Amino acid sequence: MTTKVEQLYLEAEADIRNNNYHDAFEKYETILYEEPSYAPAHNSMGWIYKTQFDNYAKAENHFKASIQADPYYPHPYFHLASILFDLDRFEELKKHLDKSLKISILEKAWIYYRYAMMEETKGNFDDAIKQYQKAILHSFNNEKITEYKADIERCQTKIELNTK
Repeated sequence: MTTKVEQLYLEAEADIRNNNYHDAFEKYETILYEEPSYAPAHNSMGWIYKTQFDNYAKAENHFKASIQADPYYPHPYFHLASILFDLDRFEELKKHLDKSLKISILEKAWIYYRYAMMEETKGNFDDAIKQYQKAILHSFNNEKITEYKADIERCQTKIELNTK
């Protein structure tokens, strides 16, 4: 990779922070023309397609291209999981999360949290609680642990409501 690509990427990321999505988009396109397998640019393009254009298909393609280009670049795993969850594609999400668990650099607490959200959405509250508990066991963030405990309480409330 050339330093020109790296510099352009940093400029595009600054554009994103300044809400200048058009310029960022053009810079990412230029990067991918120069370096078609530059994982960070694919990830950022996917993010723009998802958040600015609501184009989930193009976003998904870019996240998958990013993962293929660099399996140890963490961000597209999280974004792809978000798309699959948003679209209720739970079978694919489960496979994606199963794969994600095997990637050493990915935060396991976050993966278990996604499993839990999926199970809660499907109405499987006992399974959701088990996944939230796994998230707690893998977390090193006290604030997140507090949030996961609240998620467990919410599921317990839903279980109580279902039995009435």
